[in-house]
Amino acid sequence: MTDQFTFKLLATDGGARRGKISMPRGNVRTPAFMPVGTGGTVKAMYLDQVRDLGSDIILGNTYHLMLRPGAERVARLGGLHDFARWPHPILTDSGGFQVMSLSGLRKLDERGVVFRSHIDGAKHEMSPERSIEIQGLLDSDIQMQLDECIALPAEPAEVQRAMELSLRWAERCKTAFGDQPGKAMFGIVQGGDVPELRVKSAQALNSMDLKGYAVGGLAVGEPQAVMLDMLSITCPELPENKPRYLMGVGTPDDILKSVARGIDMFDCVMPTRAGRHGLAYTRFGKINLKNARHADDPRPLDEESTCPAARDYSRAYLHHLVRSNEALGAMLLTWNNLAYYQSLMAEIRDGIASGKFVDMAARISEGWARGDIPPR
Repeated sequence: MTDQFTFKLLATDGGARRGKISMPRGNVRTPAFMPVGTGGTVKAMYLDQVRDLGSDIILGNTYHLMLRPGAERVARLGGLHDFARWPHPILTDSGGFQVMSLSGLRKLDERGVVFRSHIDGAKHEMSPERSIEIQGLLDSDIQMQLDECIALPAEPAEVQRAMELSLRWAERCKTAFGDQPGKAMFGIVQGGDVPELRVKSAQALNSMDLKGYAVGGLAVGEPQAVMLDMLSITCPELPENKPRYLMGVGTPDDILKSVARGIDMFDCVMPTRAGRHGLAYTRFGKINLKNARHADDPRPLDEESTCPAARDYSRAYLHHLVRSNEALGAMLLTWNNLAYYQSLMAEIRDGIASGKFVDMAARISEGWARGDIPPR
């Protein structure tokens, strides 16, 4: 434990990095996957389960928490850690992505964003300063700058406008955040799919000497190859001694290829959302439990898994739960999916430490390519 926020690079293997983020509420082993706890909970999971699977940190959503139950209320109740019974590190996003996705419900200018709640239509304002204030009330350990994230494809002039606005907002967020020794504010690299804008954004944020850096505005409609190209361009422009976070990504394949390009942190709703819709992630690939072929299959999802959801329940039973819309189906598949993601991250970290990351990544990808073992 430490009273400071620090990042230590422990090993490299090509572009892949293994490290450790240290802060007062605990350490985060990187590369790390952060389960998404949008409204103060990881859907269909007990947070004790999330921790037991190997999660060092979870993500909370500023937009949703400010609307319900309200940041001030969470602060009165002791902050998000006490409120949710998660005493470990929490990263909060800025709320920018959700606000930007409201489209017709919001108005944006230099000062910030005025928007209407998707819940009750009430009017709210989100400025860079207010975003940092809300994240402070939530008492998160890593706070994100407010940025403008636009969908791709987009015109280069529009991409440049949003990137430059995000840089000005980063400066204001840095000022609002001030000096908080045990916490961090991360800047967010924008620039869409325009290489020179990505470089300009990364260099400008680097000059602000922040405690960490995120890459945003990817996995928003562009092909994977474009995302990977942008990472190959962006990561070399970021300092080696600071953590790098790719926001909202992604599939296991996305994670492996992004780690290879120097990314340290990930978050995505995919494993939890998929679990609620009958889809399991395993070392054999994805298994859709809605399919009728599983109705008489007595095998578990993965008999070698350490997760009870994957090891102890038959595919026939999981199929029954999913087709019957039983809550337990969503719970078990979410448990399985997060267990798989965290086991993947542990394998990645071990692969980097042993200098065998490339071979390990190829082996995992081959397993997915072969697909599920056919029924007996």
